[in-house]
Amino acid sequence: MSRMNIRKPRVEDGVKLRQLIAESDEMDDNSCYLYLLLCRDFADTCVVAEQDGEVVGFVTGYVPPTRSASLFVWQVVVAPVARRQGLAARMLEALINQFPGERLEWVEATITPDNQPSRRLFASLARKLQTEINFSSCFRAEHFGNFSHDPEELCRVGPIGPN
Repeated sequence: MSRMNIRKPRVEDGVKLRQLIAESDEMDDNSCYLYLLLCRDFADTCVVAEQDGEVVGFVTGYVPPTRSASLFVWQVVVAPVARRQGLAARMLEALINQFPGERLEWVEATITPDNQPSRRLFASLARKLQTEINFSSCFRAEHFGNFSHDPEELCRVGPIGPN
């Protein structure tokens, strides 16, 4: 079995992240430019997983400007070839461990009500961190206007202790 390497992204990874999204039926599509910016400007709050030199997963996130003790996880993606190996959880852990702030108190994400894999992932994270998980309304379907989208609930894991 080959070794999995989880690391901060580099600009060169941007197109690979975009390609993983293009190959996924579940994920919202964004421009390659966005992934280039994430890899360049938000490398401290993103990780990629590499296996045999290929990017097989990533987590993108950022620190919300008004909540500096929070990590907002935007996308968690695992290629089909790397699924069912606990990679999403390992990437989240690696991301938490590289958090750039003095103290991380909350991990946040928005999740649609029917996205059971993501709900299980964050519930598992809460158990591992020995803390709570809470959901609240965030974006209603009408917030997306003519761009059909299910509502998104805010998932908050925390408070957590120093990493």
